[in-house]
Amino acid sequence: MTPASPPALEALDLRHSFGALTVLHGVSLQVQPGEVVAVTGPSGSGKSTLLHLLGGLDVPDAGEVWWAGERADTLDTQARAVRRAGRVGLVFQHHYLLEDLSVLDNVLIPMRLAGQRDPARAHALLARVGLAGREAAFPGVLSGGERQRVAVARALASGPAVVLADEPTGSLDRANATTVAALLVALAREEGAGVLLVTHDDRLAGYADRVLHLLDGRFTDELPVYG
Repeated sequence: MTPASPPALEALDLRHSFGALTVLHGVSLQVQPGEVVAVTGPSGSGKSTLLHLLGGLDVPDAGEVWWAGERADTLDTQARAVRRAGRVGLVFQHHYLLEDLSVLDNVLIPMRLAGQRDPARAHALLARVGLAGREAAFPGVLSGGERQRVAVARALASGPAVVLADEPTGSLDRANATTVAALLVALAREEGAGVLLVTHDDRLAGYADRVLHLLDGRFTDELPVYG
């Protein structure tokens, strides 16, 4: 009997404070391979802090973070960065492309950090997001929607277990937001990657299989998803 795959992402009893201010009070969650989970909540509820901890950009005061069955929060900074490049894709509200690198080279960055080199995969991902033929272009000549599509391709380049997306369509108009959200979810599911979306946007949360509501550093509800 084949053992079940571990969760793409798991957090156990995460707690985190900034000085005397406690931001997260024992948060736990799982994201399975191919599953899309949205986290909603008002500003100041702890969403960004949670995302930083889940992505290994910071470490919790207490609790555990696991990427595809490997504990991440106990790794030192350098080891965590290398593991993150191969296990976690990141998409933010701003694309954060390197302006002096071509579109193709931007997509190759996480592969190189993870010790991989697969230009054919990068070309295929760019074609999948509608940017075939633009590989040699630089970010400065792309529209906002095109830049965010490059960011989606980059997030999936190294074959991560999970993609963490922080308001990934927040800077786009409605049409581009719909295109980028649909591409992100479809590509991640095709790749078997889990997705955690942090968002204020009900339309974006509508792409999720589950919606969790964070309030004052605690999950209060699992909300219904309306298709």
